[in-house]
This record gives sequence, C-alpha cells and structure tokens, in this order.
Amino acid sequence: MEVQFTREIEQLRQGAGTVFHGEGILAITKALLQSGVSYIGGYQGAPVSHLLDVMVQARPYLDELGVHVEACANEASAAAMLGASLHYPVRGAVTWKSIVGTNVAADALSNLSSPGVKGGALIVSGEDYGEGASVIQERTHAFAMKSTLLLLDPRPDLSVMVDMVEHAFAMSEASNMPAVLQLRIRACHVRGSFVCKDNVAPAISSRTPLAEPSSFDYGRLAHPPVIFAHEKLKVEQRIPAAQRYIREHRLNNHIDGPLEQVGLIVQGGIYNSLMRALQLLGLADAFGASQAPLLVLNVTYPLVPDEVVDFCRQHEAVMVLEEGAPEYIELDISAALRRAGVHTALHGKDLMAASGSAAGEYNVEVLARGLIGFFDRYLGAAGDGRAANGTTAASPSTVADALGAATIRAGLDAGRAWLAANNAHRSSAAALLGTPLPPRPPNFCIGCPERPVFSALKLAQQAVGPVHVAADIGCHAFATFEPFSSGHSILGYGMSLASRAGVSPLMQRRVLSVMGDGGFWHNGLLTGVQSALFNGDDAVLLIMKNGYTSATGTQDIISTPDDEAKAAAPDKHQSLTHKNQTIETTLKGLGVLWLRVVDNYDVTAMRTTLEDAFTSDFSGLKVIIAEGECQLERQRRIKPWIAGLLKRGERVERVKYGVDEDVCTGDHACIRLSGCPTLTLKDNPDPLKVDPVATVIDGCVGCGLCGANAHAATLCPSFYRAEVISNPGWLERVVDGVRSSVRRLLLPA
Repeated sequence: MEVQFTREIEQLRQGAGTVFHGEGILAITKALLQSGVSYIGGYQGAPVSHLLDVMVQARPYLDELGVHVEACANEASAAAMLGASLHYPVRGAVTWKSIVGTNVAADALSNLSSPGVKGGALIVSGEDYGEGASVIQERTHAFAMKSTLLLLDPRPDLSVMVDMVEHAFAMSEASNMPAVLQLRIRACHVRGSFVCKDNVAPAISSRTPLAEPSSFDYGRLAHPPVIFAHEKLKVEQRIPAAQRYIREHRLNNHIDGPLEQVGLIVQGGIYNSLMRALQLLGLADAFGASQAPLLVLNVTYPLVPDEVVDFCRQHEAVMVLEEGAPEYIELDISAALRRAGVHTALHGKDLMAASGSAAGEYNVEVLARGLIGFFDRYLGAAGDGRAANGTTAASPSTVADALGAATIRAGLDAGRAWLAANNAHRSSAAALLGTPLPPRPPNFCIGCPERPVFSALKLAQQAVGPVHVAADIGCHAFATFEPFSSGHSILGYGMSLASRAGVSPLMQRRVLSVMGDGGFWHNGLLTGVQSALFNGDDAVLLIMKNGYTSATGTQDIISTPDDEAKAAAPDKHQSLTHKNQTIETTLKGLGVLWLRVVDNYDVTAMRTTLEDAFTSDFSGLKVIIAEGECQLERQRRIKPWIAGLLKRGERVERVKYGVDEDVCTGDHACIRLSGCPTLTLKDNPDPLKVDPVATVIDGCVGCGLCGANAHAATLCPSFYRAEVISNPGWLERVVDGVRSSVRRLLLPA
C-alpha cells in the first residue's frame, strides 16, 4: 500500500478561525485552497512532493471544491498546465524539485512568461544548497531573472508562508507575471501554526466550467511578432507593477534595531538561521528581537530599488546574506545604490568568502563566522573605534549609545568561543577515534531489487571486460558508490541512453545505459529510446522496472501495478511488476526487436543476459528489463498482511538467510559483491582464526541476494537458507520433534 496522508487531508478542511498545527509544506497546501486555485499539478520530488501527494489523495474533497488535480509525467508537462492561466482568470499551481525541475520545464516556462498570465500562476519549488541538497547547486533565481518570473523566498514561519502564497497569486495577477515560491527543506519541515481561512471554491472550475472558450487573441501567444512587444511589457509594465505591489503591501519585513551603523539584508528563507546566529553573538534574543536592523526579503525578485536604497542610506555599512552562488541579489543592490548615488559600504560574498563560506548552505555556524567579520570591521572588535583590520569603525561613543561597546565585544567574543568550541569538539572526536571513520556512502534499501543487478554487472564485466556505464537519476544512482562504483555520467532524469550517444561510437565495446521506469516515462522514452531507434544505434539499455518512482517517494506511474493486483498478491509474496506490461508493449510498439525481461534477484540469469547483450551479433538497440518490485512498497503491502495472519494464529512462513561460521573463510568477497547493510562482519568464533566472518543480522528481508551471489560467482558454500514457520501445523510439529531428537543424538556427549 502507498503512504497515506489521511490526517493531513482532514486538516485541509479546516475553516475560518480554526488554528492549523503542522509542517510548512502542508501549510502551503492549505494556503493554495484558501487562495481559490482551480487546478493543481506537478512532478514528485521530496520534500515538496508531499504537496502533490496530499492533493492526489484528497481528490474526493477537491472534487467538492471543483479543484482539478493532475500528477504530471514530468516538470515540462506541469509547467504547460499553467497555460490555463494565459487566457482565463483562473488560478493554478504546480510543484517540482528545485532547479533540475525548472530546467526540464524551461521551454514551457519561457513561453508562459513571454505573453504573461491573466490568472495567478504559482510554482512551488523545493530548493537547497550545500550538503543538504541532492541535486546540482544552481539557483532558480537566475531563471527568474532571465524569464521575468516573480520569486518569493518567505521566512520559515507558517503564517508568513501562507500569506506569501496568497500574495503570490494576487501579485501574479497584478503584474501578469508567473510566480515561483522557493522552499528549502527546513521550510518544508518547520512546524508551527496559523489561523485558517475558509477554502475558496473557484468561480471557474471543474464543477462550474466555462460555456465557451475565450475569443482568439494573437497577443496571448509566444510567437513572432508579438514576442517583441512582450519584452517591452516586461520592462515597462510588469516589473513596475510587481514592485508597486511589493511596496504597497509591505511584503518585505523591516525590523528595526539600535545598531544603526550597520544593517543586514537577508533572504527570507534563511531568516531563522540568521536570528540564531545573532543570538549566539548576543545581538538578538530568542523571540526575534534583533539589535541590528534587518531588511528581510520575502520577495527576492524583483527587488524594489527605492526600498533597498532607503534601507541602505540609513547605515554606514550593509551586509547582504544570500545563500547559494553567484550573488545575484547583492549585485542588484549594488547597482541600485550606484544609480542613486548612495555610498553605503556593501558587503556579502566578500566577507563570507573570507570566512570560508562564499557558496553552499548558510547554516548557523557559517552565518556566525561571516557576521563576526562584518561586525568586527564596522563596530570595532575592541570597542575602541578601530576595526579588526585597522580601518576606521563607528565611533566608540556611538556604539556605546546604541548598545554598549563592552556588550558588543562580549557578544563577538562569545561567538568566537562558540565557533572554537565546535572546532575543538571535532578535533577531540577525531583524536579519540585515532583514525577517521570509514566513509558511509548512501546505499540501496535492504532487499532492494536493484542491488543484485549491479552484482550481476560486476560479474559480467569479468567476462567481457570493463564497460562504460551511463548512469541516471534514481535509486540506481546509488550504484555509483562502493562496492559497485558503476557509472561514468549522470546528465539528467531519464537521459542516460541519450547521454551515451556521443560515447558509444568512440568505444570498441558496447556502452551500457541504466534508467529506472520513472526515468523512462519522465524523459527516457523520447530522448533516449526514440532517438536510438531512429539512428539505428548499437546500444544496450537496462531498465529497472520496480513499479514506482521510488527515489522520490514511491509515487505511482503508468506502469505501477493496479489496486486489483496489489490486493490479490500478498498470499503468494510475489513481485507485482509483471502484472503491468506497459513498458514492454510500448517498446515493442516502437520497434525494439531485442528485448529481454529478467528477474532482478536471479543473478546468474542477469549476468548471462548482460554478457549476451554486450557480445550479441544483433546490431541495434538491446533492452533488458530488470523486473523486481520496489522492496519498500512490497514490505508496506506484506507486513500488515503477515501481522493479521499472526494475530489470527494462522501459519506464516518467513525466509531467513544466514552464514555457517564454520565454513566461512573470512574472504568477504560476498560483501564486496553485495554491499547489503544486513550482510556484515562479526568476530570469528574460532580462536585460531584472526579474520572476522560474515554474518546476516536482523533486518534481512530474505531477498536471497547473498546466496544468489555466492552461487553465481562460485564463492564459498557458507550461505544457508532457512524457512522460519510461525504457528506451524500438527504435521510440521511432529516432523520438527523427530528432527530435534535426531540432532540431539548426533551431538557429542
């Protein structure tokens, strides 16, 4: 069964005056309904995917409101949905994950932003930087500037986030610009509360459809010659209208503080981290009162030049805290100050670079280091009117009047001490360890059906030689880590087959492309399969058919087993992927002549099939479908069923694998070929042997990979398979009793 959002769906029904308690992304979801959206779409990608997941499962309630929900094939199709707002005064929202989703949607977004929208159009994008991100580190800000999209980056406070959703729609309509609401993981998962409003049933909806389409208007098309006029409209009307709305509705927060010599301009999304950093420096309290004046940008594009200039004019120096790179906001502010003739010293990436953190995520520690450098320079580290670098700082009397030089000095010293303590803790931990801990790379789930495929690939390459592997986005990307280290490139979701097009003509040996069924439907079918067939490429494609887009949260796709198959399957513990043949029939319909379907867990068969694909006389596209249901979904389906059987006292048989300690040689080739977390090491029980032995620990789901690897690679025969029976029948009890008696007789006295 899928992940259910029953409680979340009920929260969507809350009415005016009630208090919502929950996570940020669900608050955004509620805000969409309060804003009167007519349609919602998107493509999955955690954590913003919960918005779409909740909406899909809340369809019965959304039908009551007349809100249409669509799970889109990719981000491009989601962006194209927003075309409904080109001609009609309807509000629509779509969601996807970060800049990678925006890149996929680029064509539709550019053609949407050129004519502009009549109804409010909102894109909710999950975006992160640094080690917390799972994608490339580019910024959506660049796309917003390039295509003239509104970009909101709200403070991670539920009431502010909800307000910004409602303002985003209104501002989109006021300026005719599509809007992007940028959310980081910390904003999606921040918990809080806000006072609800009633949900708004849209005037134009699936329940109250339009009787006639709008009259034809060539000016609403992204097509020459009107596109030239669109560019003038962007500059002369749309951006000024957006700036006027931002100013009139005070969307950006001005927070006063007594330290008037300095000011901080910060993206709304990192406001909470900034306040914690200021608190560590003694310049803010736990309730958000800052000693340094702040301009919090809940809208980061477009900026309002007058607003920025007025803020900077009040201070000797201003620091811009802008996460990610390059410094788009800082450069915009610098240009505004220059044009206005304001000579306030402006800093940002320069001081952050000096503290070692010009790019990536701005966490509390990173912000604290940069702020210490800024305050040192302009408030004077010693409170004597001189900055740490010897330049003239604010006069001691001014500082003392504002807050007190000694207080500032104590706060900065406390911040340095905190940073030093953090470094000391790391150093002491390293010293206690003696040697660094071994790296712990991301890994496949226990029992994942994709792990045995890469075990087979390692074995196949022993026979045919090293193979160039074009990897892809998805669970199978974990094979790029140890122990498989397989994958020479990752160039986009579903793009592996396309990415090998320039490589395979340069190789003596055939190239392997790997993609999942999610990637196949997202992009691989057209960019890869169609292109390879059209060009007659001699290529090998391996499709991981696990039945879901597992890497983003096991959402359903067109090749997911249907509910009837899910309901019927548990009694046989079988994989369900063979129940849906959509991928196979699609490939055959396109003209794929060499097609093999192999059980993922049959390592020997997979190895043989791969070797055949690499050496076959057939010249053309060769497709191997590795079939095995996502283990997470299988366990979600089977565990409740087993629990029910046990509760009723019925017979349950569970497969368990283990290692015979007396036979294991301590070679550990089985571990190097598998990488399963439940196949690990323990001390050798034989006092005469030094090498630890392999062992299977609790958590094993009985997929059988360890034994299959041992058989396929002709490893030691130390693995055994056992059936653990709960609530056995009377005959099984008798047989077990006889066996136990025989075993006792065979034991030494």
